[in-house]
Amino acid sequence: MNEASSHTQERPGWRPATYYPDSAIKALDPRFEKYWLKLSAVERLATGLRWAEGPVWFGDGRYLLCSDIPNQRIIKWEEETGAVSVFRKPSNFANGNTRDRQGRLVTCEHGGRRVVRTEYDGSITVLMDQFNGKRLNSPNDVVVKSDGSIWFTDPTFGLLGNYEGYKAEPEIDPNVYRLDPATGKATIVAEGVLGPNGLCFSPDERILYVVESRGVPNRKILAYDVSPDGTKISNKRVHIDAGPGTPDGMRCDIDGNLWCGWGMGDPELDGVVVFAPDGVMIGRIALPERCANLCFGGVKRNRLFMAASQSIYALYVNTQGALGG
Repeated sequence: MNEASSHTQERPGWRPATYYPDSAIKALDPRFEKYWLKLSAVERLATGLRWAEGPVWFGDGRYLLCSDIPNQRIIKWEEETGAVSVFRKPSNFANGNTRDRQGRLVTCEHGGRRVVRTEYDGSITVLMDQFNGKRLNSPNDVVVKSDGSIWFTDPTFGLLGNYEGYKAEPEIDPNVYRLDPATGKATIVAEGVLGPNGLCFSPDERILYVVESRGVPNRKILAYDVSPDGTKISNKRVHIDAGPGTPDGMRCDIDGNLWCGWGMGDPELDGVVVFAPDGVMIGRIALPERCANLCFGGVKRNRLFMAASQSIYALYVNTQGALGG
């Protein structure tokens, strides 16, 4: 089995920038210039994963966690030393990760078909594994709203084979769920999304974005209005038609821009794309691998961490990640 390694090991296809500005970063609209640090370059922090997903930043410990789904592990990268280690194994085919408002790790597990929380002492609490007596499919991505509610997507991807989960027949339709922080009660907030995948809130939490990864004919990023009480969503609409692109996970910065994992084996697509709040693509970060998911972190939340196929990359940017997720 491959082992994650530090950034000192290089593999064919990856060459760090030797000059500034990094040619991997491109402004497609003048609005992106504000966020592009010209003296910053893409760095590869670790490699040797099989399929990297769900990065989450722990600022109090100055480390990043990232799921390596087929390898049944969550790896840990330490900012101060660059050391890479195994945080959890087996991980139950963990995919998306985030932190709740108390700083605890919240994880979507394909293998357990559940959403779990890691307590301060390391024990694991099952938050949800069924709805109305039927097992969930394979929870994929998760965010926590400022009121403490947990929102997650539940497509069938982990049931399709024995590589990222356990092959099985679904018992319930793919949905987007909300877990109430006070009662623990689950409600379906979005039905009929074709392959619900990544999700995030706008900085003011008035909009929920959801990736429709089995959209026809193209993948889409959907937008919903969040009710004033924060419990429901409405006014479903297509915010971005991805065309040939393959959005997976995404996060908002404090200005409401969407930073999206992108690509499917095409050098012109692989990496990260950035959309302004009006849905216009304004910037691109090219990577030699498809990027599935990303998050903001670092001391000032101005470092973009990108989980891309077999590697983890990072780039300092001139913005900060919105809180939540």
